Amino acid sequence: MFRKFFTLIGTVGGIVGIIALIFLMGSLRPNLERQAPEIAPPTVFYTTAESQSVTLDVSAQGEVRPRTDINLTAQVSGRVISTSDNFVNGGAFDEGDILIKIEDAEYRAAAAGARARVAQAEQALRMEEAEAALARRDFDELGSGDEPSELTLRIPQLAQARANFEAAQAELQAARLNLERTNIRAPFEGRVRERIAGVGQFVSPGAQLGRIFSTDIAEIRLALTDNDLAKLGLPFAFVETSDNPGPDVIMTAFIANENHEWKGRIARTEGAIDAATRQVFAIAVVDDPYGEGAAQDGTPLAMGLFVDAAIEGKPYDNAIVLPRSALYGRDTVYRILEDDTIEARTVSIVSADRDTITLASGVSPGDRIVTSPLRGADDGDKVSPADPDAISPTLNEDDETPPSANATAQNTSGDSL
Repeated sequence: MFRKFFTLIGTVGGIVGIIALIFLMGSLRPNLERQAPEIAPPTVFYTTAESQSVTLDVSAQGEVRPRTDINLTAQVSGRVISTSDNFVNGGAFDEGDILIKIEDAEYRAAAAGARARVAQAEQALRMEEAEAALARRDFDELGSGDEPSELTLRIPQLAQARANFEAAQAELQAARLNLERTNIRAPFEGRVRERIAGVGQFVSPGAQLGRIFSTDIAEIRLALTDNDLAKLGLPFAFVETSDNPGPDVIMTAFIANENHEWKGRIARTEGAIDAATRQVFAIAVVDDPYGEGAAQDGTPLAMGLFVDAAIEGKPYDNAIVLPRSALYGRDTVYRILEDDTIEARTVSIVSADRDTITLASGVSPGDRIVTSPLRGADDGDKVSPADPDAISPTLNEDDETPPSANATAQNTSGDSL
């Protein structure tokens, strides 16, 4: 009994001692005052805006086409008796060259008959004029005093003879025209796209003999957006004049693994908007593409070639070019004020690409523009500016990407025009 009693007393005493020790340690702990955490302003990268002169070129693509591309047809019927050596696929010819000759014996005979009828009608007219003059003289000699009738003076007969003569002349002119049409001449300087008719083939009026195109001017139809027109400074339905020439265009294409370049200009824009793409087409022209307008190595700007076109835009003398990461939303940038607070500015963007934006207004030279992400930023927020050009990026052993590059990538992935 005594042993159990002393064991119980020892256990209770140990518990009381532990509790007393806990209270003693608590009383010795110093009292700490609660303080609100101090939030440091976020660090942001910035760039200093600078005014510069830029030219906003526009890129487009298109197919080279001739200004004139026609079907060569016959105007008279007959058998083809000869063709020009140049009347072959790809053959070149000058304006007025005879490409095809149709048998003309029948038309020569018709022209000869027409000439004979003209001679007969002319003789009849001269005789009738003499008869009319004689009738007038006889009537005057009678001296009856009455007005003579038209039949008395042979006026109707004279009019008929004159009409017959004019009809014979018109018939002769038509016969000569048909005879001339047996020689099918080139209406312009150009090349043969396709030959259809050959020697011995009988053709009728309207029959297709071949396809030809002109080589004086090559045209390239280029699709432009409304923003592209603004960059080029082109009005809708533009047509060049001597006082207002169109922008210069450089056409390039790879032929036989070599890059070739041709120079042209914008001659006009179409007066309608394409219903499918909502774009406007501009027409670039190259004069004498197979001659003086060829590339420096003599390569012609061949019809049907697909080319890349770089159109020279209008210059901007006081433009501001910023990194693409400076843009928030569609038209907002943040300016760092002298007290290191930020201010949202609405800007006018004239050009935007993958890496940069070009501004016409909204930012002044010397402004510090934020180029790193700002989450939930508002006017008047305090920031800690850091110039990325003054920071030497350090690379971690496991990460070879500089911190500034990571910050820029985060912003460009979230904002777009």
